[in-house]
Amino acid sequence: MKVLNDTLLIYRYTLRATLRNPIFVIIGLFNPLCFLFLFAPLLRELSNTPFFSGANTLSIFLPGLLVMMGMYASAYAGFKIIDEIRNGFIERLWVSPVSRLALVAGRTLRDTTILVFQTTILIILSYFWGLEANLLGVLGALFLVVLVGITLSSCSYILGLIFKEEEALAAAINFFIVPLQLLSGITLPLALAPLWLKRTAQFNPLSHVVDGSRALFAGNFSDASVLLSFVLMIAMAGGTLYALVRSYRTRAV
Repeated sequence: MKVLNDTLLIYRYTLRATLRNPIFVIIGLFNPLCFLFLFAPLLRELSNTPFFSGANTLSIFLPGLLVMMGMYASAYAGFKIIDEIRNGFIERLWVSPVSRLALVAGRTLRDTTILVFQTTILIILSYFWGLEANLLGVLGALFLVVLVGITLSSCSYILGLIFKEEEALAAAINFFIVPLQLLSGITLPLALAPLWLKRTAQFNPLSHVVDGSRALFAGNFSDASVLLSFVLMIAMAGGTLYALVRSYRTRAV
């Protein structure tokens, strides 16, 4: 019961702090909207090509865009914790009786709330923009995006606790985030890629998430990529959360 109360306490505090300065929430939604309204229309002329096989182009493009939102909305979460380290908030939490698990769970719940809000708006607007997709599959893909967000935000928090400097954290994030995006087939499926690029992408978990999300949007729930993407992301989200809890318990400010 104490862990639950502490989790809600941290969740409410961090969420209020985010809502007092919602610029990052707005920016996190602005870029995907630009992709939706300014890039997706370019794909409509390709709908009758063998590449799309007559499928609704948004049902192929949007799953990748949602994964990209999960990546970028979460990868920079560590900047918040650096600011809290600098102003002494984390140090006060370290000597408080607040559960270390609650510190992680409350922040993760806040990040998940923001991500679900952003992706829901994008999905609703996409239906008005011509999206045709299986509703249950959309919900399944949204859950995958949440797992992506939990994984990357946990990694970002760990790096923030390690580096304690925005410059070092930004460099580390940019070093990993660009290859992850390019090797995931977010904007276009990797079917167009040469063989060596396809094989390299197999080592990127996000490429499997994008494939699984596209299968879910099409209603292909039995597709092997769906099970693989869920297994990978549940394992990675659980592993990174555990690592973050350990970081809170062992790393001194």
